[in-house]
Amino acid sequence: MIIGGSASQSLAAKVAEELGDIICPIETKKFPDGERYLRFKEDVEGEEVTVIQSTGFPQDEHLIELLFLIKNLKSLNAKKIKVVVPYLGYGRQELRFKSGEAISAQFVAELIEDSGADEFISINLHEDSVREFFNIPTLNLSAMPPIADYINTITEDPIIIAPDKGALGFAEEISKILNCNCTYMSKVRLGPDKVETRIVDVEDSTETNSKVGINAVKNKEAVIIDDIIATGGTIVNAVNILQEYGAKSVNVCCVHPTLVNDAVIKIYAAGAKNLAGTDTLKSDVSCITVAKVIADAIK
Repeated sequence: MIIGGSASQSLAAKVAEELGDIICPIETKKFPDGERYLRFKEDVEGEEVTVIQSTGFPQDEHLIELLFLIKNLKSLNAKKIKVVVPYLGYGRQELRFKSGEAISAQFVAELIEDSGADEFISINLHEDSVREFFNIPTLNLSAMPPIADYINTITEDPIIIAPDKGALGFAEEISKILNCNCTYMSKVRLGPDKVETRIVDVEDSTETNSKVGINAVKNKEAVIIDDIIATGGTIVNAVNILQEYGAKSVNVCCVHPTLVNDAVIKIYAAGAKNLAGTDTLKSDVSCITVAKVIADAIK
């Protein structure tokens, strides 16, 4: 049985279709004072249930609903509760970077587990170390295969670009699937007050043991890949640089399209040909589904 929270109902329906499983409809609403009401419309006693609910904006509302879903299943004697949170809100604060800060990723993990989750699954957590906050089985799935499939439909001769070294692993994973080259961008300090972002020389992923040089994007269909795009500032910078290096076109893909503060407009205004994200979050650009990735994990 699959239950989709209000943030992920379309994705939950696609997962159920992939599995040939049933969807348990829910009734959820807010009272005039802002409090939430939730009810399952099917009997869940003795059932193995998978809850699918992202906790993106508005994070607090979606998180509270997720906790209600889990706790209600537990109190109604569901046999097993798998919790799929495709995008984990508060997941980027996994450390106390400054004195006195709340380690929000840890606190959210504890809330999910304490509510009754038997297993936790997410997609491209910003830091895999978040899994260490759980004492139940966890999975951190990759959205790169469906993103690679999508890239294959919009390009013929791509080069995959990570906007910074932190995203290089995503670029490498996609480049292996598509058998194409990848590289990343790095800030190079030229002097005390001058910093330049450059395309870095990396090993050729097509097994020719050569380097992907800084001019490798010339006349190529560049595809930028990142896990989260929020304000879009990093992506705008990357698009501009790739155009300066002579890229034939620049497409942008991400796993989690949070896209705040006119990010979509900024990215297209910079010259991006296309912007696509997955349906871990609902947005105007969420055209790549991760349903099969989730379905394969929970079979």
